[in-house]
Amino acid sequence: MATGSGTSRPRPSVWVAGPSSGKRKADQPAGLDRAKIIAATVRLLDAEGMARFSMRRLAAELGVTAMSVYWYVATKNDLLELALDEVNGEMRLPADGEVDEAGKLVDWRDQLRQLASEYRKILVQHPWVSQLVGEYLNIGPNARAFAEAAQRVIRRSGVPDEGMTGALSVVFQFVYGFGTIEGRFASRCREAGISQDDYFFHVMDTIEADPELEESFGNASRIMRARGGSTVEEMRERDFAFALEMVIAGLEVMRERAGHPADAAREA
Repeated sequence: MATGSGTSRPRPSVWVAGPSSGKRKADQPAGLDRAKIIAATVRLLDAEGMARFSMRRLAAELGVTAMSVYWYVATKNDLLELALDEVNGEMRLPADGEVDEAGKLVDWRDQLRQLASEYRKILVQHPWVSQLVGEYLNIGPNARAFAEAAQRVIRRSGVPDEGMTGALSVVFQFVYGFGTIEGRFASRCREAGISQDDYFFHVMDTIEADPELEESFGNASRIMRARGGSTVEEMRERDFAFALEMVIAGLEVMRERAGHPADAAREA
């Protein structure tokens, strides 16, 4: 609907109106297509982050003019949304009706662990993803495939239909928060030219050497050391695995409260 000034509302998603065709016209640059533009966008966002990304910077990376890029995408927002769905396609999703080597259906818990780990991976490897997830509808084909796989797995858990959205939220908002912090911390360490391990142990040593900090954070530092792990990566793996098992245990409790004590209740 147009406003009184004659302007129209912005398009809510590139996927609603459909991405541009990407078909080359006579005066378009040779050797350029939408797939190459999206791939270059992902590389730039990984290397430089959202703050430094621009259509001019992208065009320079591709060796073309900024106007050449606009033959294939209408706006920068459309391009970011396309890049978001592109990295969603990196996730390895459990298949519907997936069976193990014995010919039995793969346990829903294992499928949920796989989905959570894959989602965490793209959040860490592409720190800009967490920012875009909240800004765009994220309804491209790869995002839809992930959503459908997640719904199948949660349904198999036996959680009642009225609890589906809550169950999906508790799993994937947990992963979103965990992966976002992990990815941004790793990015900050890279920018500062220091390893995550050096930074973490420097902080721990600083806390233990300062009586005031030790009084405030001493219990936290002891708890972190009790967790074990000789590297930040090992510590995070232990935290993530333990937290995810707590989430799975919660889903099992809710399933039983709903009167579905057996996993087979939702396998049909």
